[in-house]
Amino acid sequence: MSRDGLNELQAFVAVARERSFTRAAAKAGVSQSALSHTIRQLEERLGVRLLTRTTRAVSPTDAGERLLQGIGPHFDEIEAQVDALSELRDKPVGNIRMVASDYAINNVLWPKLRGFLSKFPDIKVELYLDNGLSDIVTERFDAGVRMGEHLAKDMISARIGPDIRFAVVGSKAYFREHPEPTRPQDLVNHRCINIRQPTAGGLWAWEFQEKKGRELKVRVDGQLAFNNIFNVVDAALEGFGLAYVPEEIVLPHIAKGRLVRVLESWSPFWDGYHLYYPSRRQSSPAFVALVDALRHRERQSPN
Repeated sequence: MSRDGLNELQAFVAVARERSFTRAAAKAGVSQSALSHTIRQLEERLGVRLLTRTTRAVSPTDAGERLLQGIGPHFDEIEAQVDALSELRDKPVGNIRMVASDYAINNVLWPKLRGFLSKFPDIKVELYLDNGLSDIVTERFDAGVRMGEHLAKDMISARIGPDIRFAVVGSKAYFREHPEPTRPQDLVNHRCINIRQPTAGGLWAWEFQEKKGRELKVRVDGQLAFNNIFNVVDAALEGFGLAYVPEEIVLPHIAKGRLVRVLESWSPFWDGYHLYYPSRRQSSPAFVALVDALRHRERQSPN
């Protein structure tokens, strides 16, 4: 196959995966008209329509989907092998795209990435904020970050954070007008700040654990709901209701008396954050270096 033919196929894979000429052109660094012309040439050469174009979206036809499934993994493998050549350099080089929640980016990834990026200036890292459970293969991410209980079984994973615990908190102003709850069921009588789950579309049910180990979920209600954990904390600080968020981000507010914690004995520890990725990413020295930098290491107590 000619080089032009390979370029046409690569262009098709980009548009089919992005479902957009605009996004694919921006990533490839070419004009949208040039990309559209390339796809038309490919369709004419093959004698079959590969993409269905509307004013709002682009999607593969049956033939296009078959071609995408057949050649897409091969282009992925070529990309991985090119990245692997960086092991012949003095330092690894490459681009790594990851998706994670707002909390994971701020409190788990970024503290470790500061030193990593300084040590490896030829590695570029793109962080995409998504509080849902993204499909990293479909969305073309190299890796994602989830809590251990949400890991996909067909992925490789590495623990990058300690066990995590949530805290129910409210402002002193709020508790001057409302009694403190003594058990999770009392929350139905309180104004609570909800978290919208982007993937499922519903509001997150607050999860607790009884002393005997039985799990307990409570559907709370209130005036506010966010899909960003830090907005939830801000609203709680201003007295708009109770919040249930990772304790690490509210402990400073509790220590300074800005927030009051309740129901602590009901809040369980959950399996912490893990980096997860498909097996094809193992061959990249840049990715191996990233995993090693992010890996969680238990602190050893002094003798």
